[in-house]
Amino acid sequence: MNDTTATTIANKSNLERKTIRRERVRLVLRDKTFLIGALILGIWLFITVFGNFLAPHAAGDQDFQFVSKSPSLKFPFGTDSNGRDVFSRVILGTRLIVVMAFSATVLGTVLGTSLGLATGYFKGKFDMIVMRLIEAVSAIPVLIIALLAIAALDGRSPTLTVIVIGFVFTPNIGRTVRAAVLGESELEYVAAARLRTERTRHILFREILPNVLPPIIVEFTVRLGYAIFAIATLSFLGAGVEYGSPNWGSQIAENWGNIYSNVWWPTAFPALAIASLAVSINLISDSLLEIFEL
Repeated sequence: MNDTTATTIANKSNLERKTIRRERVRLVLRDKTFLIGALILGIWLFITVFGNFLAPHAAGDQDFQFVSKSPSLKFPFGTDSNGRDVFSRVILGTRLIVVMAFSATVLGTVLGTSLGLATGYFKGKFDMIVMRLIEAVSAIPVLIIALLAIAALDGRSPTLTVIVIGFVFTPNIGRTVRAAVLGESELEYVAAARLRTERTRHILFREILPNVLPPIIVEFTVRLGYAIFAIATLSFLGAGVEYGSPNWGSQIAENWGNIYSNVWWPTAFPALAIASLAVSINLISDSLLEIFEL
């Protein structure tokens, strides 16, 4: 195989894959499940950006004349036991959980993708050692690792929580990307790139990476859903966020005991917010899984 043949093979392969990617994008944009999930997620993203303008009250505003009032025109989601507007607190709590979840997932995806590309391409002893470490870490539940790390570092910092969750997601994402890279690295277009004496960095990020994007995108959406539940659970347990934050998990922790007094709304509405956000992401990930045939 000479350089001309190698270039022809690479161009033909890239053209075929671009055509497939365009067709998949069209299928995604026509899928009702994806569109419903994207619509719900879009609403929450809108609230994340403009929440400060949408909330009628500040998160800490208290009015002791309206303590534990049920939903009404004045307070659509009612008030909690401290006289705070639940609607405003749900709106203002959106930004923290959304930003933390996206940040943690992006961090885990970047690290996991880099790890998967390296192990899948180089193989050998490096791959074997890294995979054994990944298997060991993956055997421990996400929340256990996060709680231990946060307790050990003695912090309630959202930044620390994002870093911990991102690192916890890295092994599983790395394993998924590695499996995809192992298949791609044996194809003709990679052999053609090696024949053209392309640098390893070029082969990994310009040749292989674009062709393993579907599993990376799906893995991102799946982990994003996990991140939302992980952050909400840590907040409910009193870890991961600053005390007094309007985070949805913190709101549930503060008010769930009042359910027995028939004051259900301060707990129900943050819980519904978590559920709707997680469901929207699950709808998107399920649609992508089906369309990408993974």
